[in-house]
Amino acid sequence: MKQDATRNAAYTVDCEDYVHVVEFNPFDSGDSGNLIAYGGGNYVVVGVCTFQEEETDIEGIQYKTLRTFQHGVRVDGIAWSPETRLDSLPPVIKFCTSAADMKIRLFTSDLQDKNEYKVLEGHSDFINGLVFDPKEGQEIASVSDDHTCRIWNLEGMQTAHFVLHSPGMSVCWHPEETFKLMVAEKNGTIRFYDLLTQQAILSLESEQMPLMSAHWCLKNTFKVGAVAGNDWLIWDITRSRWSTINENLFATTGYPGKIASQFQIHHLGHPQPVLIGSVAVGSGLSWHRTLPLCAIGGDHKLLFWVTEM
Repeated sequence: MKQDATRNAAYTVDCEDYVHVVEFNPFDSGDSGNLIAYGGGNYVVVGVCTFQEEETDIEGIQYKTLRTFQHGVRVDGIAWSPETRLDSLPPVIKFCTSAADMKIRLFTSDLQDKNEYKVLEGHSDFINGLVFDPKEGQEIASVSDDHTCRIWNLEGMQTAHFVLHSPGMSVCWHPEETFKLMVAEKNGTIRFYDLLTQQAILSLESEQMPLMSAHWCLKNTFKVGAVAGNDWLIWDITRSRWSTINENLFATTGYPGKIASQFQIHHLGHPQPVLIGSVAVGSGLSWHRTLPLCAIGGDHKLLFWVTEM
């Protein structure tokens, strides 16, 4: 848990295994620390971290593991539930995962005796994205290589099913209007669905392919960013991953698993990246809820980059 200038990361945390995916909790959990989850070959670790940018009496990063959840198969994706609370009695930890066996697992824990998970089955190919509804946390959306987007309730029943024209790569829920869902497909199409009518209401097209990921800017939902081909693309619906605190900041990473992945933070006001880092083997990318700080998984490490606003 030290500064690590050789990789351009501000802070690192050592891990037991290669980290496939890392995800900050994007919701207020009622605690001053920041919940973070990361997945390895067959487990998920939930921890809490605090940075010197938040607490003046901390030097660098303070990290503590809360619980390790056995998973049994490689973790491909993690999504936090807004029902997660550390200030309730008992505390509630709730998140779901996608895995190499094409199943979704919904985990619930009180960090004491209750540690449960439910398996959601229905996809017939790899799951590329999943997300909780951000208001109530009572539904989960997922997209897959099987050309579908599926909506699930917490009992594991499917409440909606959209047929796609190509593999679904990313899915995002509107932060306020929870009847709106954005789905990005590998063929370069990004569609916005009305979950009440279960109809597409708007679509965007990328001329570059394949589209590998897309993200709704949660600070300004008129902005959509995507990585397609060798480019990052930005749409402004009025005329990648966005920072959760600044609508002009977003981050991209190179292809996971190569010898060295390049990590970049961009600002829409600058033609060049405002930060370039290198990760030996980087995978997963997540923004801190309130700081201009990114986390990436690596070889037995979590790596954290800090940028200026």
